[in-house]
Amino acid sequence: GGLVGGAGDIKLTKDGNTLLKEMQIQNPTAIMIARTAVAQDDTSGDGTTSTVLFIGELMKMSERCIEEGTHPRFLVDGFEVAKKATLEFLETFKTPVVIGDQPDREILKMVARTTLRTKLYEGLADQLTDIVVNAVLCIRQSDQPIDLFMVEIMHMRHKFDVDTRLIEGLVLDHGSRHPDMKRRAENCYILTANVSLEYEKSEINAGFFYSNAEQREKMVTAERRQVDERVQKIIELKNKVCAGTDKNFVVINQKGIDPPSLDLLARAGIIALRRAKRRNMERLVLACGGEAINSVEGMTEDCLGWAGLVYEHVLGEEKYTFVENVKNPHSCTILIKGPNDHTIAQIKDAVRDGLRSVKNTVEDEAVVLGAGAFEMAARKHLIDNVKKTVKGRAQLGVGAFADALLVIPKTLAENSGLDTQDVIVSLENEHDRGLVVGLNHNTGEPVDPEMEGIYDNYSVKRQIVNSGPIIASQLLLVDEVIRAGRNMRKPT
Repeated sequence: GGLVGGAGDIKLTKDGNTLLKEMQIQNPTAIMIARTAVAQDDTSGDGTTSTVLFIGELMKMSERCIEEGTHPRFLVDGFEVAKKATLEFLETFKTPVVIGDQPDREILKMVARTTLRTKLYEGLADQLTDIVVNAVLCIRQSDQPIDLFMVEIMHMRHKFDVDTRLIEGLVLDHGSRHPDMKRRAENCYILTANVSLEYEKSEINAGFFYSNAEQREKMVTAERRQVDERVQKIIELKNKVCAGTDKNFVVINQKGIDPPSLDLLARAGIIALRRAKRRNMERLVLACGGEAINSVEGMTEDCLGWAGLVYEHVLGEEKYTFVENVKNPHSCTILIKGPNDHTIAQIKDAVRDGLRSVKNTVEDEAVVLGAGAFEMAARKHLIDNVKKTVKGRAQLGVGAFADALLVIPKTLAENSGLDTQDVIVSLENEHDRGLVVGLNHNTGEPVDPEMEGIYDNYSVKRQIVNSGPIIASQLLLVDEVIRAGRNMRKPT
């Protein structure tokens, strides 16, 4: 879709979430549907477009029934039954994935690829697939939920480089501030600190009475000495661990370091970075080991982390510091390069969703066959087995729900420029023969998604099946109130 923003800037995107967030929607019904979709994106990272399509189709199918005189209440009851049945069917239909200590990379790659290809062109999607899978496996710790914040997504603007790479370690967006410090160092101890190494003037408005200038000088010297002592402590630790070896020492500090302190550190051969971001402090410790210190008292070498390589990279005006080859990384950085902000944003969104899809697979321990196969199979199940168990008019609701599921394979066919009717009929024939097939989007022929490696996230499917009928039911029942209001206003 193409969007023209408020300021007249034009955006082109395939990502449903971006479309829905950016569009200015007036219609209250549409706003409600868009909200559901954005919630879908926040929780599972995929399936926004499917959610919107499914709700729309449920409404369309319902409209037909209502025109023929069916009361919406019956449809809603039918939806409820169909939703339950579809979710139960999903449980039997899903493909379990054994995650264990060594997850099956191939399956994770397939899921990530399926998600990424819906948002970017294939070449780029395939290039990002390995990156997102490796990033999630890098930060995964066996007994804890996966925290995707531990994957830093950094971007650099570059005229013609559309290269995205995974760095097992960290990229900090600033360089060291002293000309004599090394620009590249190997075998580094990393000290992660949150200690003020600058001489701060005493608080504003704090008045002191000096009987003479000497006293003031003394005070300043005393304060300066405090800072120097802290620096000295760091230098002592460096000498203790590095003396007689070719190892280097890097200090990454969250607070400031003033020029005199930088001079002292540089003379001692220490590389120092100041004013690092707070969230990078957590990540540094996860990447390099050691612990972050808040005071130089009682510092020991156990506090130190380790990195095989620390170097500074200059790109245009910007300086970046790379911390790589870390021992046991539980934090990593995906570095995106692109020619302009729009391309970068698009890749960034896709990477986020890709990461989310891998995370979902690991946590669901299951995947669902894609390419419309699940929807076709669920519809067959509803019509063959579920519909006849429902009494009375609620059957219409089950039927409407079953037909609405077809919107997914129909849309896949339409997007590939195929005849939707033909495609659905040929898919139905295969399913009637007991084969589970999806749609090959190039030829329109039925394919076995398992052979093609097309998998969707289980949690995404579950959420679509869950939220679709809920919103549709709310909308169907709301109409009654409005209608009643209109009737009452008519003049008698």
